[in-house]
Amino acid sequence: MHQLRLFFTALQFFTRLPIPAWVGFEATWLNQASRYFPLVGVVVAALTAAVYVAAAWLLPAPLAVFISTAAGIYATGAFHEDGFADMCDGFGGGMTPARVLEIMKDSRIGAYGAIGTVCVLGLKCAALAQLPPLAAIGALFVAHPLSRLLAASLIWRMEYARAEGKAKPLAQTMRGGEFAIAAASALAAIAAVLAAGWLAPAAVGAGAFAAIAATIWLARMFARRIGGYTGDCLGAVQQVAEVTIYLGVLATLGRGAFAS
Repeated sequence: MHQLRLFFTALQFFTRLPIPAWVGFEATWLNQASRYFPLVGVVVAALTAAVYVAAAWLLPAPLAVFISTAAGIYATGAFHEDGFADMCDGFGGGMTPARVLEIMKDSRIGAYGAIGTVCVLGLKCAALAQLPPLAAIGALFVAHPLSRLLAASLIWRMEYARAEGKAKPLAQTMRGGEFAIAAASALAAIAAVLAAGWLAPAAVGAGAFAAIAATIWLARMFARRIGGYTGDCLGAVQQVAEVTIYLGVLATLGRGAFAS
């Protein structure tokens, strides 16, 4: 029952989805709830995939993808997109660690954040629209939990860069066992996609490799520029990992501009 409460706590923190009233709330649960971050991704993937399937029966793939993406943004309250935009503004406009953190804390969006958000959302929609329907569904079920697992890896391996912040309750310590629970959720979703035949192992491998490489690059930049990570950095990792998974999957289909 406690583990179920932790999952619902994570679902409440990372999405707008309603949770049962009996769950209750304790501040200490937030730190423990990070283990279910990827499982929340499975829920978001199921929601976006269902919207995509329903829309694709009536509309062309690009429109179905756009509606599905919008549904995911609504369900999560643009939580991760907001973090990505703040990260773009902070790291694009700040020259010192203090200034980077100050800019990221500002709720207003700047040019770097606006341009970055448009680009990442455009890449998501364009990549998914080029995938066959079952591959697109499979990509959603790989990308949402795996990208959240990679974001959780920063909590597991890095230091929080602020004294306070919106991710501080999640950022105390993530033990190896908790990360293993998180990894199991993501790996179970990937195994289900492979078993269903929605994606080939090479496609999943390419997407995962691209996302891991992007996460390592971002983590090194965060450590160098601000000495750790913030909640905005977690959102940025999730967004970048998600879109690189879609691009990695698409790259294995031989649909390059110069492909014969």
